Amino acid sequence: MKQLAEFLPIVLFFTVYQFSGETIELGSWKYTFDGIFSATAVLMIATALQLVITLAITRQLEKRLLWLFLAVTLFGGATLLFRNQMFIQWKPTIFNWVLAVVFGGSQFIGEKNLMERTLGGQIQLPKTIWRRLNILWVSNFAIVGALNLYVAYGFSEETWVSYKLYSAIGFTLALTILTAVLISPHLKEEQVPEK
Repeated sequence: MKQLAEFLPIVLFFTVYQFSGETIELGSWKYTFDGIFSATAVLMIATALQLVITLAITRQLEKRLLWLFLAVTLFGGATLLFRNQMFIQWKPTIFNWVLAVVFGGSQFIGEKNLMERTLGGQIQLPKTIWRRLNILWVSNFAIVGALNLYVAYGFSEETWVSYKLYSAIGFTLALTILTAVLISPHLKEEQVPEK
């Protein structure tokens, strides 16, 4: 459920973008959707609400969600202030590449990489599997960041908006499956009762 909720701001971004050029009227108030700028404003609001609601429900401030909120606010704010969509289009790349550097750097700092520090209290895995898992996530972040720029510069804005929605779902699903494939043999070993 949590993973589905995380896609909500992106889905709202995509949905609002589809209303580009449409006008809504409520009494004397009138608003015309202006493409990526309206979508960016909704993305910023939805991400802020996601942070507040998650904090209210879990009573914990998730660092990743906080960093995502800050990135959306910074790049979204610049997009609206300068009326330039390239700021919001660069956000996924910079966010993912920063995560790649952080996860990759954790491989060399301390005894445990970031994956093991994050999930080590929940599951026990051999060091080699933690290393492979961390490398898988670093690779995912690096590839997602690069592909985002490729689509942003190589295709239309409309294509990029669609890509943003579908790639977020696709890459998350692929990463989840690959992570499960890596750790599942070791979880089975753990569940076998000792004689």
